[in-house]
Amino acid sequence: MGKSKELVRMLVPSATVFFSSGCIMILELVASRLVARDLGSSLYTWTSIIGVVLAGIAAGNYLGGRIADRHHARRALAVLFGLASAACVGIIVVNNAVGDWMWLWRLNWPAHVFVHVFLVFFISSTLLGTISPVVAKMALDRGLATGRTIGDIYAWGAAGSIAGTFLAGFYLISTFGTVAVIWGIGAAMLAMAILYWTSCWVMYLWAMVFGGLITMGMAPADWAQDAGTTALLRKPVDPNVIYEDETAYCHIAVRQTSKRPDRRAFMQDKLMHSEVIMGDATNLQYFYTRIYAAVTHGLCGDKRAPSMMVIGGGGYAFPRYLQATWPSSHVEVVEIDPGVTEAAMAAFGLDRNTPIRTINLDARNYVDQLLRGGGDRPERRYDFIYEDAINDYSVPFQLVTQEFNDKIIRLLADDGVYMVNLIDTYDNGRFLGAVVNTAQQTFPHVYVLTSEIGLPSLRDTFVVVATRRQIDLRAILSDYNEHLKFWLLSDSEIVDLLERAGRIVLTDDFSPVEHMLTPVVRQSATEILARKYLREAMQLQVAGRHEPSIRRYEEAVGLNPSMALKAYNEIGLMHVALDRSQQAVEAFEKAIEAQRGAGGKQTAVASVYMNLGILLDRMKRPTESKERLARAAEWFRIELDENPGSVVAWDWLGDTLAMMGEFEQASDAFAKALALEPGNPGHYQKLARALEFQKRYDEAISVVRKHIQLMQEQGNRDMAGQLRQYVELLEYRRVKQSR
Repeated sequence: MGKSKELVRMLVPSATVFFSSGCIMILELVASRLVARDLGSSLYTWTSIIGVVLAGIAAGNYLGGRIADRHHARRALAVLFGLASAACVGIIVVNNAVGDWMWLWRLNWPAHVFVHVFLVFFISSTLLGTISPVVAKMALDRGLATGRTIGDIYAWGAAGSIAGTFLAGFYLISTFGTVAVIWGIGAAMLAMAILYWTSCWVMYLWAMVFGGLITMGMAPADWAQDAGTTALLRKPVDPNVIYEDETAYCHIAVRQTSKRPDRRAFMQDKLMHSEVIMGDATNLQYFYTRIYAAVTHGLCGDKRAPSMMVIGGGGYAFPRYLQATWPSSHVEVVEIDPGVTEAAMAAFGLDRNTPIRTINLDARNYVDQLLRGGGDRPERRYDFIYEDAINDYSVPFQLVTQEFNDKIIRLLADDGVYMVNLIDTYDNGRFLGAVVNTAQQTFPHVYVLTSEIGLPSLRDTFVVVATRRQIDLRAILSDYNEHLKFWLLSDSEIVDLLERAGRIVLTDDFSPVEHMLTPVVRQSATEILARKYLREAMQLQVAGRHEPSIRRYEEAVGLNPSMALKAYNEIGLMHVALDRSQQAVEAFEKAIEAQRGAGGKQTAVASVYMNLGILLDRMKRPTESKERLARAAEWFRIELDENPGSVVAWDWLGDTLAMMGEFEQASDAFAKALALEPGNPGHYQKLARALEFQKRYDEAISVVRKHIQLMQEQGNRDMAGQLRQYVELLEYRRVKQSR
């Protein structure tokens, strides 16, 4: 009987500490996902989260002991749980605020991550840390044995932590999302507060306030979204995000970056992993995918059905390219996160009936499965294996070790190729050098190339190509695309990389990849700040605040010179708007010089040449104007060689040629734009005018009549009437010409 009473006496304290400890672990796991949207998931973020939460628990234990000695336990617990529920609201508000604090982004990266995590999670961790000492005092006040009571409290606290860890990791986050889990924890702690002090009217008042806050933070109604955004209870709605999901592995979003063409970016946490132009699977947007494609074309030979494995799905941009280019090929994608595949199908252009085979496993596990089934000569051997699972914040080290490479070469055909893309800087080169040195332990021939030629200090994508046989990579790339600019590292440059990396061989037992990438991660933080300045500059520009916008653009370029082309182009346009022609010319010239200095192929320079040509024409400098317009047309054609489906490029090429007086070529460009986008009235108008200038009146009349039909279908009668008058004018000129 005595034991039964003792068990009952311990029930409430044990349940309380079990609950509070579970909440701490749930919040710790949620913290990793919440801050990843601003900071990514790296060694720095996990170190900061664990350290801050432990520091909060320690501080809470210290304070909780003193609270337990001075206050009534039940009422103290009620107040502490109530404050902890308020702290959950604070987590959401502070996290939404600190991501936009510019001073924070000016700190070095480890300090930035730590301060961000500390501001968001220290208070809530401290408040929850106060619970255990108060509960222990409450249990001891019931006359229970001291040693057994303390032991039970510790045991139930540990059990709660375990339960919270598994509940959050295996169910809550992937089912409800991070923000909803935080609101749920806040509501549960508020309920505990009321249970401990049912007669306290303040708790009921806070419950009503909490209900209003959670409505603003979670309800789908427009008024709730507006109010919640204003109160920092939710992130501002991005109208360009067309798909969003929280999976067991990351936060996924598909963002539309332009409508003409329909260009979409695939985001995982804060990183953009791929980009596509919808409806054009063969139009690769990233440098490394073009390298992958060039090598595949050059070495595929007459194989009609090559076998290919892509490690890391991302948005399935490159796997879709492989399937579209080699319809009979066997394409496998090894993607650990099923949510990535679902997002690619829902909003990134992947057909739900795609013949691409997806394996939702860690790539190392899948490779092991293949080898266990076939030994040294597995049943399926691949012509190409592409690794696309590495970024500078989170490197799956098990996919870059010598042991993994030894497995990969057994899966390759005798003439097979293994390609890896990774992020580093040439000046740092420690991670890149280690990957290359490790690959050389397995493959007889290893090549390295990247896109930039003049900026070895900046982060960039490097592609490591590993083969059994020697290949002429420079010739392969040049044959694929004569406009593709690349830097193929020489033997001496590769040796320099190996020396910089200390000739480390990455193994399953020793693979310090995060430490090797420390300088790159820090530089990435600088680039993020530069992008924030760029976005702020664009917002100021739209608002008509040109002077502060120009300063912000210049600050962005100072942090990241690769942004110079876009920044100086926009600065030039603002100088034009302010009627400062000479400053505008200088800005456009700086943009062009930035493109030359980078050494990379940036077809965006075409629009800069066009803007400069238009401006010089207005300044009565016709010779220089025509020269710049000719360069614009040349660059637009380069872009269209790679992207013939770009409506905007065809339209702007037509405008450029028309300004040069090349109306026959201009009409061909406008006709291409019209064929790609027949619902755009502007294309009809421009094509008709270009044909009119050539006195091709029959063709112009035909185009205008189609334009009239379009206006009638759209219900625009006034425009249709004006176009009929235009037809009459063209018919008059046709008759006059025939005379």
